[in-house]
Amino acid sequence: MSKELILKGLNKYWKKIIFIICTVAVVVFTVIGYRKGIFTDQIAMQNFLNKCGIFAPIFFVLLQAIQVVIPILPGAVGCVYGVIFWGPLNGFILNYVGICIGSIMAFIIARKYGRNFVEKMTGGKFYNKYSKYLLKENQFEKLFALLIFLPCAPDDFLCYLAGVSKMPIKRFTLIILLGKPAAIFLYSMGLDKIMQVIFGAFA
Repeated sequence: MSKELILKGLNKYWKKIIFIICTVAVVVFTVIGYRKGIFTDQIAMQNFLNKCGIFAPIFFVLLQAIQVVIPILPGAVGCVYGVIFWGPLNGFILNYVGICIGSIMAFIIARKYGRNFVEKMTGGKFYNKYSKYLLKENQFEKLFALLIFLPCAPDDFLCYLAGVSKMPIKRFTLIILLGKPAAIFLYSMGLDKIMQVIFGAFA
């Protein structure tokens, strides 16, 4: 077995391990938060945020940016927490800022390290599916803009792919800034309603 295949296998292995750890951490945090009333009691939630101090919003924005650059968990997970902790408007703003920063960072990283790096980050299946659109610049930009606008698209990976396209960073940034609000809004509000129903059923 070649060294390249061994490294590829190790990358997949560690991605699975990190994914499992992060998933467990989110589940545990959700259960603890529910039991302590963080998600159902405004006073308990406020007390939790007060412990984080004035840096709580900054910390949350950084987490949202990192989860785009290192796409371990779906961005929807962070979106719903943003709405729960800071309310619909402020939560939406924090989600929007964090995800936009992370998307631009992913683009810049991809442009610096090239296609081999992007293929490893996104996986061969995704890369082979979408990389064919890179051959036609206008076609890729239209597809990218459409998918970024829609919820449930693999937008984190698409930001990496855009980094190895011929798309200028100014155009990429404009698409992100204009296209992200709709998806973030649907994620934030939709999942918030779902969690309210779930928590209400166990109340």
